[in-house]
Amino acid sequence: MRLELQLRLKQVLAPQLIQSLKMLQMPLLRLEQTLRHELSTNPLLEEEEITEQPEDEREIAEPDQPAVEDNKIDWEAYLGDDSEFYPRSFRERHEELPEQMPVLEPGLYEYLIEQLNFNKLTAEEVSIGEFIIGNLDESGLLTVSVEEMAEALKVKAEDVERILKLVQTFDPPGVAARDLRENLLIQMSLKKMEGSLAWRIVDEHLHELARKTHLQLARIMSVPVERIQDAMEQIKTLSPTSVQGRFVKAALPIVPDLIVERIGEEYVVLHNDRHVPRLRINSAYRNLLKRGNNSPQETKKYVREKLEQARWLLNAVNQRRSTMVKVMNAIVEEQGEFFEKGVQHLKPLIMEEIAQKVGMNVATISRVANEKYAQTPQGIFEIKFFFNSGVARDDGDQMTKRNVKTRIQGIIDAEDPARPLSDQEIFRRLQADGIQLARRTVTKYREELKIQPARFRKRVVKKKPVKAFT
Repeated sequence: MRLELQLRLKQVLAPQLIQSLKMLQMPLLRLEQTLRHELSTNPLLEEEEITEQPEDEREIAEPDQPAVEDNKIDWEAYLGDDSEFYPRSFRERHEELPEQMPVLEPGLYEYLIEQLNFNKLTAEEVSIGEFIIGNLDESGLLTVSVEEMAEALKVKAEDVERILKLVQTFDPPGVAARDLRENLLIQMSLKKMEGSLAWRIVDEHLHELARKTHLQLARIMSVPVERIQDAMEQIKTLSPTSVQGRFVKAALPIVPDLIVERIGEEYVVLHNDRHVPRLRINSAYRNLLKRGNNSPQETKKYVREKLEQARWLLNAVNQRRSTMVKVMNAIVEEQGEFFEKGVQHLKPLIMEEIAQKVGMNVATISRVANEKYAQTPQGIFEIKFFFNSGVARDDGDQMTKRNVKTRIQGIIDAEDPARPLSDQEIFRRLQADGIQLARRTVTKYREELKIQPARFRKRVVKKKPVKAFT
C-alpha cells in the first residue's frame, strides 16, 4: 500500500450541465411541477406577476442576461431592484378557454359492488361477492381460483361458484371470467347464442383460430366455409376484455411545449410557457446581503447556497427554452411543405440532420423530441413525428416510411376479398410505383399495420341467386 499523486484528464459532467439536461428532457407539465416545487423550497425565488401589455409593445427577442462568472457572484446583478432573470416570452394570442373537467364514471370495483347490493343476498353471500370482485384485475378477469377463494373465506366451493355465476351476469358483459374463452362464452350467453356455430368455434377451437384458416375450420367442423365466415363476423363483435376502455383513469391533456404560427409569409416558433411560473430572485434578501459583517456567516452561507441553486435553475430553464425553439426552427425549415400542405408532404428527416444544422449533439435532439408536442397549423403532433426514415424512389426522391405504410394499406383495402394479395404481389405493385424496398420490408410494414397474411384475409364471396325468367 502506498500514497501517490497522479495527474490525468477526465471528462466529468458539471452539476449545472446535469440540471440543464434534466430540464431539457422534461415535458411542459412536469417542468411546471418542478418549478413550483423549487419555488416552495427556495426562499430566494419568487414568482413574477404577469402584467398585460399592448400587442405592439410585446417583446419578441430575448433580453440580454447579466454575465456571471462561475466562481464569483455579482450580488447587485441578481438582487437589484430592476433585475429580471426570467426572459419574457411570447404571450398567447387567443383568449384562454375555461377549463373543462372530464366526467368520470365510478371505478370497476364500485360499479360491481353497486350491482351486487341490488340483489337480495345474505351477509355471507355478500362477503363472497365482495371477495370475488376484489380479486378482479384491471381488465375484469378473475385472478384466483374458486378453490383458493373458498379456502380463504372458509366456505364451500359450491357457494363461491354460485355467487361467481351471479357476478358474471353483471355489466359489463364478460366480467369475472377466468380466461378469454369464458369471457367470450359469457358474452354470447347473454346474447342467447348458446349452441350456435360461433359458440362451438369459441368453445372447441379458440386456441386454433390463430393457426387455422376459414377453409381449414370448415373442413374440421364439416360445415360450409360461408357459415364459418358468418360465425367469425359474429365473434368479432365480442370484446376480448370486459371493460374495453371503461373504468380507466382520465387521460392527461396534451399541452404543447411549442407553438408554430404563420405570421405573414413566415412561420414563427413560440415557446408555450403560459402555464410555467416566471421566476426571479427575491429582492427581499438584498438588504440582508448588504449588511456586510453584521450578518452571521452561517446566514450568508445559506443565502449564497440558495442563490447558487436559483441561478442554476433559471439558467437551465432559459437554456431549455432557447434549445427547443432553435431545434423547432430547424425542423420548420426542413419540413416546410408539411406546414403548408399537410401530412402527405412530410419529408424523410433524421435527427442527425437537425443536429448538424443547429450544431448540437444527437442526444440533445432526442431529449428535445421525447414526450414533447408542437401545435402547428396542421394540428398537434409529437415532435418525434417530424423525424422519419426514408424509402428511395426511382425518380431519386425519397418517401417517408409512414407514407409507404399508407400506400400498403390502400393496396390491401382495394384487393379482392376472394383473392387477397400476397406480400410478393404487394411488393411488385410498390415496385411498379417506383418505391424501392425489400419484400421482407413489406411483410414488416404489414405486421406493424396489424394486417393478417393473405391466407387469413381470404373470404368466400356469396353468389347472388339467378332469377329464372319464364
